[in-house]
Amino acid sequence: MCGIVGYVGERNSLDVLMGGLRRLEYRGYDSAGVAVVDDDGAMETAKRAGKLKVLADELERNPLHHGGTGIGHTRWATHGGPTDRNAHPHLGDEGRLALIHNGIIENFSELKEELLAEGHSFESETDTEVAAVLLGREYRAAGDLRTAFRNTVSRLEGAFTLLAVHRSEPGVVVGARRNSPLVIGLGEGENFLGSDVAAFVEYTKSAVAVGQDQIVAITADEVVVTDFAGEPVEFESFEVAWDASAAEKGGWSSFMRKEVSEQPEAVANTLRGRVVDGAVVIPELEGFGDDELRGIRRITVIACGTASYAGMVAKYAIEQWARIPVEVELSHEFRYREPVLDADTLVVSISQSGETMDTLMAVKYAREQGARTISICNTQGATIPRESDAVVYTHAGPEVAVASTKAFVAQITALYLFGLHLARVRGTLGEAELAAQLAELTAVPEKIEQVLGEAGKVAQLAHWMADTRSVLFLGRHVGYPIALEGALKLKELAYIHAEGFAAGELKHGPIALIEPGLPVFVVVPSPRHDRSLHPKVVSNIQEIRARGARVIAIAEAGDAAVLPFADEVVRIPLASPLFEPLLAVVPLQIFAMELSQAKGLDVDQPRNLAKSVTVE
Repeated sequence: MCGIVGYVGERNSLDVLMGGLRRLEYRGYDSAGVAVVDDDGAMETAKRAGKLKVLADELERNPLHHGGTGIGHTRWATHGGPTDRNAHPHLGDEGRLALIHNGIIENFSELKEELLAEGHSFESETDTEVAAVLLGREYRAAGDLRTAFRNTVSRLEGAFTLLAVHRSEPGVVVGARRNSPLVIGLGEGENFLGSDVAAFVEYTKSAVAVGQDQIVAITADEVVVTDFAGEPVEFESFEVAWDASAAEKGGWSSFMRKEVSEQPEAVANTLRGRVVDGAVVIPELEGFGDDELRGIRRITVIACGTASYAGMVAKYAIEQWARIPVEVELSHEFRYREPVLDADTLVVSISQSGETMDTLMAVKYAREQGARTISICNTQGATIPRESDAVVYTHAGPEVAVASTKAFVAQITALYLFGLHLARVRGTLGEAELAAQLAELTAVPEKIEQVLGEAGKVAQLAHWMADTRSVLFLGRHVGYPIALEGALKLKELAYIHAEGFAAGELKHGPIALIEPGLPVFVVVPSPRHDRSLHPKVVSNIQEIRARGARVIAIAEAGDAAVLPFADEVVRIPLASPLFEPLLAVVPLQIFAMELSQAKGLDVDQPRNLAKSVTVE
């Protein structure tokens, strides 16, 4: 969850660190800190609670010296509150060593007792300081940072990425990772470390993903990777597919507003090169032979939060197209109920960052049980794709706002591509029907553009409702997960009560919540298709309207049947039922964003949340 940056080179490391932390602030923003070492081994640190700007203002008042080696950190608090004292870096070896940390050290209490018994003292409430003090003890015994690091990580349990510098070894940053992300940036006469490529993409696009239980030491001219036992590890680099400008606001008032506007491009880029002559081509799945895919008897989708709702949408499509049972489970519940898995089960994981700890552990569990695994991911070199048998990358570009928008529509797009590929392999859709579905999918970007044209009306609704304390969302079929996603966005961004329901559940309890004036968003299915649920949803609207609710309908262009019963109608373009979610979700995203801003809240960094959840 925390953002980390490391640098060695000829630049002023503080400039690199602060630039990287600005691009990583979405990963943690309770506090921030840096440590800088110059060529003579002088080390200075600065850290402050609050947003990164608090630290930047402090450094402007009290600049640190110029140093070519440094580490920086933005924190999302776990152990100990967001205070100056608990901010990173933490010191060891009587202030000669500085360490930063992402993750949770589960055995820190036992280690702290051991160190206290030896006479060591602590200034913070964090598990991180325990690692710093332990590393300091090991350094005094070994006299070498790399050796001390190996000895330290062998004692730690849990999930962690650690970076450290020592004033006796200027020009060296050492890092280690277990169940938490760490990426190397390869430069010329300089090298970088980060929890995400955004930390260094301004300077280099050549990156290396550090593997599980590996240690890396960087100098200006060398990168050495070993395992925790000290054995050398060979590594391969990859090229980052976007540049630093993609992770900047570029004149937009917020990252979320920018990313909502980028959704047509996110869908188009995820489709690009994968629809050829009316057929699906997914090169990343070449390792899965057609016979193997035909042998799959069940699909389990695992994800958390917004990604799980993308999986729920895809369940309807994959079952309809490929005629194979699909279940969707929350990653953090999946492995603890001892699910029945075998070689005929395909587990599909969804994670924007590819580092979601609950999902990562669920993928590992699935592989241990003999299931095959595919990941849907937006981040090159991430851990979950590396732990999976195959990956289908979304190409949404960097998503900085904590509340996911463009990653969500890109995930549905990638899952739809996979579903159509599976339908072809299994022979459940003929060529003409496959081509028709792909034509619908490739038309989605232009239709999302049309929905964005309704943003002004949605913004006006949000400003009218700025004092609202509760909102309900209803949907049927693929509209149900969109109702859940609409409610989640409002909870994340506006901090008000919001619930999503399957509209058919109303009479089974939730209708008791309806009272005069209560806003209810209803995702209305198209009336133009066989077996349409449109009449049933209109009946639901009448039921809640009769009890005084204020109804805002998300309905397709030309649907006149909702007009007598809805107080407001937001129109979306015509689309087949399975493709409506990609359009209907956009007004709900905009509504949550606009209501948050109307309340004067931080739309990009909502309280208590972080973008990448790398702890269980």
